[in-house]
Amino acid sequence: MSRLFSETAALARRGGVSRFSSGARAWRGGVNRLSALLLALAVSACVAPSGPPGAPPPRPAPSAPPPSVIQPSVIQGEITPPDRRAPHSVPPLPAPLATAPSGDRASAMGVRPGPAVADLGIQTSEARAALAAFRLSCPSLLRRADASGLTRGEDWRPACTAAAGWRDADAPAFFARYFEAAIVGDGRFLATGYYEPEIAASRDERPGYHVPIYRRPPDLIDVDLGLFAADLKGRRLRGQAKGGSLVPYPDRAAIEAGLLAGQGLELAWAADPVEFFFLQIQGSGRLRLPDGQIMRIGYDNQNGREYVGIGGLLRDRGIRPAGGLSMQGIMAWLREQPDGGKSVMDANRSFVFFREIKGAGPIGAMGLPVTGLTSVAADPAFVPLGAPVFLNGDRPEANGLWVAQDTGGAIKGANRFDTFWGAGDEARRIAGGMSARGQAWLLLPVGTVARLNGANSAGAAPRP
Repeated sequence: MSRLFSETAALARRGGVSRFSSGARAWRGGVNRLSALLLALAVSACVAPSGPPGAPPPRPAPSAPPPSVIQPSVIQGEITPPDRRAPHSVPPLPAPLATAPSGDRASAMGVRPGPAVADLGIQTSEARAALAAFRLSCPSLLRRADASGLTRGEDWRPACTAAAGWRDADAPAFFARYFEAAIVGDGRFLATGYYEPEIAASRDERPGYHVPIYRRPPDLIDVDLGLFAADLKGRRLRGQAKGGSLVPYPDRAAIEAGLLAGQGLELAWAADPVEFFFLQIQGSGRLRLPDGQIMRIGYDNQNGREYVGIGGLLRDRGIRPAGGLSMQGIMAWLREQPDGGKSVMDANRSFVFFREIKGAGPIGAMGLPVTGLTSVAADPAFVPLGAPVFLNGDRPEANGLWVAQDTGGAIKGANRFDTFWGAGDEARRIAGGMSARGQAWLLLPVGTVARLNGANSAGAAPRP
């Protein structure tokens, strides 16, 4: 979904940065190895793309401080977002580790038990929203392999079975009974924010609406490299089928110069190129049509070119906009340039393609709607997608219970989160300034920590 549009506070935030899934997740490296693989692909220009779309492009990082609290004002799907104004008690913090653990996934880093879930001070409104989100996630939790190595599908069955009929009013008790708090690594988190932007657009080109929003083109090939080599699992390569070969797909400048014009790929037309540029960064959004109706669009792949954060680009060039390196400051600076900021935006060669979304949304990395003030993006190598997470840090509005339902291009590593704030001006403001640090507890099925540490091989069982 989730985001300072400079990389100043963002170097820690996005990789040094949904999605919705939510940002650009381009794969880099391994050129020599890929050369041999690509020879075997022999992709024909007439081959239609198949398989699931890849992950969206990264969202830039926040700078301006948001309000201290946010009150829910929207309903995403059927889930009412929680009231994030409610204060939380401070759970006891774990003892610091003498040596910071390392590993390429959570099970390699090791997990420690945290406090009892009942002692976390989970508020009823956030538990109710998290329970609704958890119910949506259950089918995926039960069937998919957990890349973090922490859980097995069957571990989630007791909680998922109980969740189906659990009373929403008693939601905190559900989490206290079926989950235990665990600390991955040192548990120290960094959380940023993302949101669902809303921009002016039209379904057809008309005066004032001349910026094309494209569907995924048929010649964009998305290759799952894990199908060719086990050590490339989880990595993808995107390119253009051309003359029987796979070549790099044209970049932003070429696409905006009219490369795809006249092919019937225009999904809609935006009014403002700067607003659309930042919607691409978020990876999903709402189009406010001339008649007042809302059209929701979601990420449907990317051209495979590397994402470049223009906040970091301006900083590296010694340019400091009058409004600072916040999203709003960068937007204002771009509009002041003689070319409307086009040359700077073109430096980000990544270009995102969209599809129209019907019903609840936006859609996260699990293929499910994400919920404002409840869903969070995380690295699936360290957090099972669908698992609850409790945060306690230096930004009160980010504290409390969340559900990991999304991923992000630079949301990488243990205890790295991107909180989703929904749509609207308030969501935009708080997401653009979110940068929180503190202690994270991952909520896992009861018995998981003991099993992982060799003390119990019987699997998960609810508390009495």
